[in-house]
Amino acid sequence: MPTQFSRRTLTRGLTAATAVAALAGGLAACGGDSEAATTTDAAGRVTVGRVSNGAATQTELKVSEVKSISTELPASVRRSGTLKIAVGALPDGFPPLAYVGSDQKTLTGAEPDFGRLVAAVLGLKPQLSNATWENMFVGIDSGKADVGFANITDTEERKKKYDFASYRKDNVGFEVLKKNTWNFDGDYENLAGKTVAVDNGTNQEKILLEFQAKLKKEGKNLTVKHYAGKNATYLALTGGKIDAYFSANPGIAYHITQTAKSPDPTRSAGTYSGAGASLQGLIAATTKRGSGLAGPIADAINYLIKNGQYGKWLAAYNLSNEAVDKAEVNPPGLPLDNS
Repeated sequence: MPTQFSRRTLTRGLTAATAVAALAGGLAACGGDSEAATTTDAAGRVTVGRVSNGAATQTELKVSEVKSISTELPASVRRSGTLKIAVGALPDGFPPLAYVGSDQKTLTGAEPDFGRLVAAVLGLKPQLSNATWENMFVGIDSGKADVGFANITDTEERKKKYDFASYRKDNVGFEVLKKNTWNFDGDYENLAGKTVAVDNGTNQEKILLEFQAKLKKEGKNLTVKHYAGKNATYLALTGGKIDAYFSANPGIAYHITQTAKSPDPTRSAGTYSGAGASLQGLIAATTKRGSGLAGPIADAINYLIKNGQYGKWLAAYNLSNEAVDKAEVNPPGLPLDNS
C-alpha cells in the first residue's frame, strides 16, 4: 500500500524483535498515539542523541531562530509558537530513527531530533507526538500535527494529499564484516559470485532479485538467501555462510554501532537508492497539502545544511551516507506505478 512504503523499507529491514533485544526494554508501549516526553535544551542549543542507548553519539548543537525564515511561516503557526511534530514509531519504534530512549519515556532517534533542529530554526517550540504509522497521517490530515518526521518516503501518490521538504536519501545498502574488503560501488556486476541475504517481502528483496535476473542473463550467478530473522542472518554473516546482508541503510548504520566493539564488527559496503536505478529516493518532512509549511521547513533545513548542524546530526547517528546537498519542496518522488 502506498502509505506503507518507507515503513516497509525500514522496519522490515530492522525487525521489532532485533530492536527489542538491542534496546533492552527501552521501546514504546503499544497504543494508537501518545504525547511524547522530550528533553529541554538551553536557549539556542539542541542536543541530539540524548538517551539514545548507544544508537548515537550525544552531540550538542548551537542553533537559534532565523528571523528571515520564521517570517515565512503561516500566521497561525507563528502565533501558536509551537511546531507540532508527528512521529509514527508506535508500537515498537525503529532505531536509530525513532524510538523511546534509555530513560523509557523520551522519544529519541534521528527523526525526532531533526524535527527539534528544524523547530529551533523556525523559532518554535517542538511538540512531539508518537503515533502508529497510520495515525501519524491521520494527525497531519486533521491538523493535530503540523508535520511528520518519520522516515516518510516522497512518492507521487502521497503528493495528492501532502507537501514534502526532502532532507535525507532513502537508501538501502550492503552490510559486511569489517574484515571483508568487498564493496558494491553502485554496480550490480560486483555481486557476481556472491551470496547475499535479504528479508522476505521487502523493497530491497525486489531490488536484489532484479540484480540477480540481470546477472543470470549474463551467465553469472548471485545466490540470494532468506533467513527466519535478524539473529539467524547475522549468525550466517559472522559464520561466513553469506558474503553480505542487503537491508535498509539506517538499520545497517544502527547495527554497525552495536557491533563496533564486538569480536565481529561490521561495516557498510555501499548503498543504493531505495527507488531503484532511475531515481534517488528521498525521505521528507511531510505536511498537509497547501498548508504553507513545506517552504519554510525546506529553508530551515537548507540553513542547517549550510551552517553544519545537519552534517553533525547525521554523523551522530552514523547516517552521513544519506546526506543530501539541499532540501527541495516536492522533488520528484517514487512514481505512481511503484509507490
